[in-house]
Amino acid sequence: MPIKAVKITSKGQTTIPKVIRDILKTNVIEFEINDGRVILKPVYSIGGSLSKYSKGYASLKNIKDNVWGEVVHDRVTKKTT
Repeated sequence: MPIKAVKITSKGQTTIPKVIRDILKTNVIEFEINDGRVILKPVYSIGGSLSKYSKGYASLKNIKDNVWGEVVHDRVTKKTT
Protein backbone atom coordinates (compact mmCIF):
# COMPACT_ATOMS: atom_id res chain seq x y z
CA MET A 1 0.00 0.00 0.00
CA PRO A 2 1.89 3.10 -1.21
CA ILE A 3 1.71 6.09 1.15
CA LYS A 4 2.89 8.67 -1.37
CA ALA A 5 5.55 9.11 -4.01
CA VAL A 6 8.66 11.08 -3.06
CA LYS A 7 11.46 12.49 -5.19
CA ILE A 8 15.08 11.38 -4.92
CA THR A 9 17.44 14.33 -5.36
CA SER A 10 20.54 14.29 -7.54
CA LYS A 11 22.51 13.64 -4.32
CA GLY A 12 20.43 10.52 -3.61
CA GLN A 13 18.46 12.13 -0.78
CA THR A 14 14.75 11.97 -0.04
CA THR A 15 12.39 12.88 2.77
CA ILE A 16 10.71 9.94 4.44
CA PRO A 17 7.05 10.81 5.09
CA LYS A 18 6.21 11.41 8.76
CA VAL A 19 3.75 8.52 8.91
CA ILE A 20 6.59 6.15 7.97
CA ARG A 21 9.08 7.82 10.36
CA ASP A 22 6.54 7.37 13.15
CA ILE A 23 6.30 3.66 12.35
CA LEU A 24 10.11 3.27 12.23
CA LYS A 25 10.63 4.92 15.67
CA THR A 26 14.33 5.44 14.92
CA ASN A 27 16.48 7.74 12.80
CA VAL A 28 18.75 4.92 11.63
CA ILE A 29 17.62 2.62 8.85
CA GLU A 30 19.05 -0.05 6.62
CA PHE A 31 18.06 -1.11 3.13
CA GLU A 32 17.60 -4.67 1.97
CA ILE A 33 17.17 -5.71 -1.65
CA ASN A 34 14.98 -8.77 -2.14
CA ASP A 35 13.67 -9.97 -5.51
CA GLY A 36 14.04 -6.51 -7.05
CA ARG A 37 12.28 -4.80 -4.15
CA VAL A 38 13.99 -2.38 -1.79
CA ILE A 39 12.96 -2.87 1.83
CA LEU A 40 13.54 -0.15 4.42
CA LYS A 41 14.16 -1.56 7.90
CA PRO A 42 14.57 0.24 11.24
CA VAL A 43 17.79 -0.17 13.23
CA TYR A 44 17.25 0.10 16.99
CA SER A 45 20.68 -1.01 18.14
CA ILE A 46 24.13 0.03 17.00
CA GLY A 47 24.64 -3.67 16.18
CA GLY A 48 21.81 -3.49 13.62
CA SER A 49 22.92 -5.07 10.39
CA LEU A 50 26.29 -5.72 12.02
CA SER A 51 24.72 -7.66 14.88
CA LYS A 52 26.95 -10.66 14.31
CA TYR A 53 29.86 -8.42 15.35
CA SER A 54 27.99 -6.92 18.31
CA LYS A 55 28.87 -7.94 21.85
CA GLY A 56 25.38 -7.09 23.06
CA TYR A 57 22.66 -4.48 22.84
CA ALA A 58 23.69 -0.85 23.00
CA SER A 59 21.25 1.96 22.24
CA LEU A 60 22.37 4.70 19.89
CA LYS A 61 21.70 7.29 22.61
CA ASN A 62 24.00 5.54 25.08
CA ILE A 63 26.76 5.22 22.51
CA LYS A 64 26.46 8.89 21.48
CA ASP A 65 26.53 9.95 25.14
CA ASN A 66 29.64 7.83 25.78
CA VAL A 67 31.44 9.17 22.71
CA TRP A 68 30.64 12.78 23.61
CA GLY A 69 31.88 12.12 27.14
CA GLU A 70 35.17 10.79 25.78
CA VAL A 71 35.55 13.76 23.41
CA VAL A 72 34.94 16.25 26.21
CA HIS A 73 37.37 14.38 28.48
CA ASP A 74 40.05 14.32 25.76
CA ARG A 75 39.66 18.05 25.09
CA VAL A 76 39.76 18.96 28.79
CA THR A 77 42.82 16.74 29.30
CA LYS A 78 44.65 18.34 26.35
CA LYS A 79 43.95 21.87 27.68
CA THR A 80 45.30 21.05 31.13
CA THR A 81 48.50 19.39 29.94
